Amino acid sequence: MKHVARKRFGQNFLHDKHVLGSITDSINPQAGDTVVEIGPGLAAMTDQLLRSLKHMHVVELDRDLVARLEKAYPRDKLTIHSGDALKFDFGGIPVPEGQKLRIVGNLPYNISSPLLFHLTTFAPLVQDQHFMLQKEVVERMVAEPGSKVYGRLSVMLQWRYDMSLLFVVPPEAFDPPPKVDSAIVRMIPVANPLPCDAATLEAVVQKAFSQRRKVIRNCLAGMFTEEQIIAAGINPTDRPEAVGLVQYVALANLLK
Repeated sequence: MKHVARKRFGQNFLHDKHVLGSITDSINPQAGDTVVEIGPGLAAMTDQLLRSLKHMHVVELDRDLVARLEKAYPRDKLTIHSGDALKFDFGGIPVPEGQKLRIVGNLPYNISSPLLFHLTTFAPLVQDQHFMLQKEVVERMVAEPGSKVYGRLSVMLQWRYDMSLLFVVPPEAFDPPPKVDSAIVRMIPVANPLPCDAATLEAVVQKAFSQRRKVIRNCLAGMFTEEQIIAAGINPTDRPEAVGLVQYVALANLLK
């Protein structure tokens, strides 16, 4: 029985074999890797990965798809975690000593940002992440200071990961086709992130980019004095998108 994609789950199922092959090549799965796939859907990517892996884990919210997966794969090949990836404890997945998790997935566009932030909690346990996301989101993730799309997502994720946009995927690679282009991003956790309190950095960055057309002195008024902004190595008349990660961390440490 054909599964009808559900809008409330943000379902767009990848079916293009060439794209699936390119993603698999980018991930380069090794037999003994501990791989977790978020939102396996109709298991097109799962099938590809299991050709190389002895076993893998998947996290799926849609109970109908969970039932399909349970029928299609033996438990010694696939461990199915039925639930919401936004609440899932990735730290609970057993990993052999000396190994780290490898996380992959075609992430639902409607929850991509909160899911990425949820995953930062587990960054020390992760070897790498390969995700399909809306192209516009990936461009924001990897944007450099000075770019029009550089913002809160760029700063917060670049603090924890080295990231690169690998390639773009057109709408026709999916069923149903989304209205936008997608892209594959590779995220490798930074071994030693700049020392900083995450919640404080988030508060500073959120306030800075809440009025991105204003100069940073005005954006951060009430949180920092002009002298403090200068002490963090920032020109007070710069706009928020001109300020780099190191400077935002310096501000957060001043506040802390």
